[in-house]
Amino acid sequence: MSTVAERLNDIQQQITDACRRAARNPEEVTIVAVTKSVGPERAREVIDSGIRHLGENRLEGLDQKQPEIGPDARWHFIGSLQSRKVREVIGRIDFLHSLDRGSLAKEIQKRAERPVDCFVQVNVSGETSKSGLGPDEVGDFVRMLGAYDKIRVVGLMTMAPNTEDEEVIRSTFRGLRELRDEISALKLPHAPCTELSMGMSNDFGIAVEEGATFVRIGTAIVGYESGERS
Repeated sequence: MSTVAERLNDIQQQITDACRRAARNPEEVTIVAVTKSVGPERAREVIDSGIRHLGENRLEGLDQKQPEIGPDARWHFIGSLQSRKVREVIGRIDFLHSLDRGSLAKEIQKRAERPVDCFVQVNVSGETSKSGLGPDEVGDFVRMLGAYDKIRVVGLMTMAPNTEDEEVIRSTFRGLRELRDEISALKLPHAPCTELSMGMSNDFGIAVEEGATFVRIGTAIVGYESGERS
């Protein structure tokens, strides 16, 4: 079985290749290693392999790993954040990838001690199984967030459909990029909106070709542990 470092080297090469195809600089792409299904020891392997960005989707994951990892990581909360959990989570993360409703924004404003870098989650594909705003709702939502000085919209996030159809996946990512460009062009002080969080283990290459600046990669880096998959 390959090691975390070996898998990471392979992924970095795939990102470099995707950037070459898209005439991009690989340094524009940040890998977020999703460690939600592995323990602190595997997360430490990720850090020791040179990755500094770790992604968790539950408070319990932060509780388990942050004491072990210490200040060596930048923490991304990539799951849906319940309003009642904001108090316990928001001061412990560097990025939130799932801002998708006014009630959550209001709670972040209430609980955060400093501005939080947030990605607005967009359901580009329109699947009922996915969370996020519809593309036509994003502009008004981002403008509304100007009322909250504890929220900084750094970009948009989406998930592509689980399909083998590459063009469907590519169209989803392209749609988010075009929407990001529209929001960025508004030049809102609270919403620079320069970043794109999209692409996971199965489709990050396409995401990079379409402009991803943050890719959220789980099992392709950390492998499997205790029979779980991420």
